[in-house]
Amino acid sequence: MKIALACDHGGLNLKNAIIEYLKNNGYSYEDFGTYSADSCDYPDYALPAAEAVAGGDCERGIVVCSTGIGVSIVANKVPGVRCAHCHDTYCAEFTRRHNDANMLAMGEKVVGTGYALKIVEAFLNTEFEGGRHSRRVDKITQIEKKYSK
Repeated sequence: MKIALACDHGGLNLKNAIIEYLKNNGYSYEDFGTYSADSCDYPDYALPAAEAVAGGDCERGIVVCSTGIGVSIVANKVPGVRCAHCHDTYCAEFTRRHNDANMLAMGEKVVGTGYALKIVEAFLNTEFEGGRHSRRVDKITQIEKKYSK
């Protein structure tokens, strides 16, 4: 599974820890930046990561900023992306099971690195349940189509 990664300056340390986790667990990834702690604008990095997921170049994506909020808003503007802002393993697991989320957003200043990696693990290792949840995800897709003309 190939993972798209992106962050702004506020999420750089957590993104780098996630990269180490991915390397150590056999995942491939594409890093869309940022690569330094210099102040930058999160849309410049979250957008190409979300586009890679929506376009099928990456199967899932993880975006990080100080809170996780800004990068999740950006990612969710891209048709085909269902980015979940999660700060616990329960939400990471159930957003995959029930929402078929293909991107995860987290905040470096909100969740510690050790727990963040457990959230990543839950997100990457949980499959979509389908069934009645497919109907709901299909409704989300219809809403997206209606407003992305």
